[in-house]
Amino acid sequence: MSFIARYRIPRNSRGSLPVYSDVRHGNGGIVSIRNVQGQLNSLANDLKQSLFSHNSPEASRLKVQIMAQRHLVIKGGRWKNDVISWLTRKGF
Repeated sequence: MSFIARYRIPRNSRGSLPVYSDVRHGNGGIVSIRNVQGQLNSLANDLKQSLFSHNSPEASRLKVQIMAQRHLVIKGGRWKNDVISWLTRKGF
């Protein structure tokens, strides 16, 4: 049985992952992943389960929301580099 990817995150025209950060007026930081193709719910669940250790302070602050139909927003910290590293380890 072969593995079928549930979601795909194509790189942008510059070859980078479409992961962006936004820090405004004490919101603690927002990271967005844009142009996700496939099942955004699966990506959101995978991030919640494995971006940080379950008992860590970061995991308790992590909030993941689906915005529009192809964007994922991660709230609770300045985690752009963590998200990029996680995606890279997953093969994106």
